Amino acid sequence: MKSQAGTTSNRNKLLDRRVMREFPKAELHRHLEGTFSLETLHAISLKNELPLPKDFNEFKQEVQFPKDSEPDFLKFLSKFKNDWYRSLEDVERITYDSVKEFADDGLFYIEVRFSPEHFAYYNNFDRREVTKLIVAAGNAAGKEIDCDVRYLITFNRMKQDQHQMIELYRELLRMELPEIVGVDLAGDEINYPPELFTEFFSTVNRDGIYRATVHAGEVTGPDQIWRSLKSLGASRIGHGTSIVDDTELQSFVIDANIVLEQCITSNYQTGSWVDERNHPLGRLYRAGVPVSINSDDPFIQDSDLTDDYIKAVEYFDLTIDDLVKLNEITLNGAFVSEDDRRQLFKEFYARLDRFRKAHKL
Repeated sequence: MKSQAGTTSNRNKLLDRRVMREFPKAELHRHLEGTFSLETLHAISLKNELPLPKDFNEFKQEVQFPKDSEPDFLKFLSKFKNDWYRSLEDVERITYDSVKEFADDGLFYIEVRFSPEHFAYYNNFDRREVTKLIVAAGNAAGKEIDCDVRYLITFNRMKQDQHQMIELYRELLRMELPEIVGVDLAGDEINYPPELFTEFFSTVNRDGIYRATVHAGEVTGPDQIWRSLKSLGASRIGHGTSIVDDTELQSFVIDANIVLEQCITSNYQTGSWVDERNHPLGRLYRAGVPVSINSDDPFIQDSDLTDDYIKAVEYFDLTIDDLVKLNEITLNGAFVSEDDRRQLFKEFYARLDRFRKAHKL
C-alpha cells in the first residue's frame, strides 16, 4: 500500500504538464477543423491575404476562443471558418502539419474526424479528392510521429439532408480507403433530431463497413441519446453529458459497451456544461459507465488533450490506474478490427511501461 506522501507525489507528477503530455493516450473525439496548427494557419492566412491580423499574437487572439473567457456558444462557433483554403495544397499542408502536432499530446492512436464539405465548400473542390488528400497527408504525418491515425467522416445536420449524406457516403465508400472507419453526425441537435437521419444510418449500418458515432446529449436531454441509439444504431455517443440524469440509460450503455466521448474544456466553453469541476465524466466513470477523455477542438479552445487529462486528475481525483482504465475503455470503443485492437493494447502497455519507469509512477 502506498504511503500518503507517495500518493501525493504521484498526483503532483500527473498534474505536471511536462509529465502528463508524455502519458500515452488514445482519443476518439477530435475534429480536424478544430485542431489546426496555429503557425501553419497563420502562414496560410498571410499567403492567401485573408482579412486577418498579420501579427501572429493578434492573429492568435482573433481566431481562438479566449482561454479564460466565460462560456459563449455563439462566439465559440464563430471561430470555425471554411474559407481558409485557396488550393488543395493548403488543405494538404494544414492536415499534415496539424497531425504532426498530435505528438505533443502523447497520442499513439486517434480517430480524427473531418467534414469533406468543410474543406471543399468555399472553392467547390471535389469532395472525394479532398478526402483522399486529407487521409494521405494524415497518414504520412502519423507515420512520422508513430501514431496510428484513423478517420471518421463528419456529416453536418445543418448542411446536408440525409439523401445528400447517402450520396456522399456512397462516393466515399467507392474510394476504398481502409483508414476511414466510421461516420459522425454533428451539428444542431435541437432543430435536427435523429429521426431526420434514419435512412442514412440504416444504409451505413446495413452495409456494415463503417460504424457510427452521433453527437447527442450535449445540449439536449437524455432522450436524444436514447433516440440516437435506438433510431440510428449509434455505436458511440459524442459528449452525452445529459446521461448523468438517466440511470436507466447509464445501465443500457454499460451493458452494450457504448462509449461516451466526453470533452471537459469544450463543454465549458460552449456553455453546454459550465461547471467544469462537476463535469459528469468523473461521476460516470465511478459508476462504471464507459467514458473517454477527448479534446474536441483544441485549436479553437486554445487547449489540448493534455489539459483535459490534467483537469480530470485535479477535479475527479483520478490516479494513474484510472487513466490507464480510461484508455482501455477508449481502445475497447475504437472502430477497429479485433486484431488491430489487440495490437493497440500491446502498443499501449509497452508505452505505458516506459512512461511509468521514466517517471517512477
